[in-house]
Amino acid sequence: MTALADHWGINEAQFWLRQDLPERKVRYEESTGTWDVFGYPEIQQAITDPKAFSSDTRRLSPVADQTSTEGMLTQLDPPEHQKLRKLVSHAFTPKVVADLEPRISELTTELLDGMSGRAELVDELAYPLPVIVIAELLGVPAGDRDLFKQWVDSMFTTNNRFSLTETSPEQEEYLAKAMAEVGKLTDYLHQHVRERREHPREDLLSKLVLAEVDGQRLSDAEVANFGLVLLVAGHITTTMLLGNTLLCLDAHPEQFARVRADRSLVPRAIEESLRFLSPFAATARATTREVELGGETIGADQLVLLWVAAANRDPRQFDRPEVFDVTRDPNPHLAFGRGIHFCVGAPLARLEGRIALNLIMDRFPELRTDPDSPPEFMPNPSMTGVRRLPLLL
Repeated sequence: MTALADHWGINEAQFWLRQDLPERKVRYEESTGTWDVFGYPEIQQAITDPKAFSSDTRRLSPVADQTSTEGMLTQLDPPEHQKLRKLVSHAFTPKVVADLEPRISELTTELLDGMSGRAELVDELAYPLPVIVIAELLGVPAGDRDLFKQWVDSMFTTNNRFSLTETSPEQEEYLAKAMAEVGKLTDYLHQHVRERREHPREDLLSKLVLAEVDGQRLSDAEVANFGLVLLVAGHITTTMLLGNTLLCLDAHPEQFARVRADRSLVPRAIEESLRFLSPFAATARATTREVELGGETIGADQLVLLWVAAANRDPRQFDRPEVFDVTRDPNPHLAFGRGIHFCVGAPLARLEGRIALNLIMDRFPELRTDPDSPPEFMPNPSMTGVRRLPLLL
């Protein structure tokens, strides 16, 4: 994998892709003022203990807008988190997700119809497919997906780690641009929320507008931020999942041949891709009190970065973690998280991936990467995913 990581030009900061896992699984990073956690059991402890490891990390950021956390599901702790999560969970039940299969198949087929000869997977399939699906669920125009891409891409363009101790001009510029683009997306959703209050429809935004928590309806800000999380997380994971899985299979032809011959291996190939190239490499928590983790004492009000991508390569949990194996079972990776913040859209992402991969293999039995046009990865070290994947069909 070291040769592949270097061949693909993956960010050097993603050391776990080069079999360079640190011996100390928990360590303080002086340059950023944060704690890094790399081990599987240590991360599992943190993400399943919201009382000690709060999801409300914005209170530790000098640039955070505290009002922007309203309805931001990823930043909430119990009991508020459970109350709001219940409102959206019904949209991702096994039955609701299964009922989306015909529409996802239809969309995938339409997008594949536009591909021939040479293709670029992300622009032509891996991005538009999940964003259309989540946009239709929310009730916003899927035709605005170019706007969504512009706004969302701005959040993940930096190739540097965030620092609490030193704010460089580059970091300040990036944060200012990112927040401006996030503001545009939030304003866009606010317009749709206000419209739903006047004219409800049969969509998820309308259901959120009409929903009540403890006898009170959600504010416009809460609904808009709810929509923001779903729109961003609802497509970007699937986009990276599709690209990463095809890239991994292409790099392991014997495994690709097995999956083509036995389609029951498609779900396992997806799970192994999520472990091997975890899309969201890190998640953050803020300590609420002094806590022991991995033999280290972490004080209260410390920002802790949980590198789930490194944990998914922990040899204490996975046999031969550096090997991509589509038959790996069990595969208890942490790519979708664990505990109360387990990704609510995981069933949808898995369904979209399964449908798309099967239809791609049906349509293009000779599909392979283009040796003259290598893949391009997201520059942000906390994400692992292709943003361009040229293919020969």
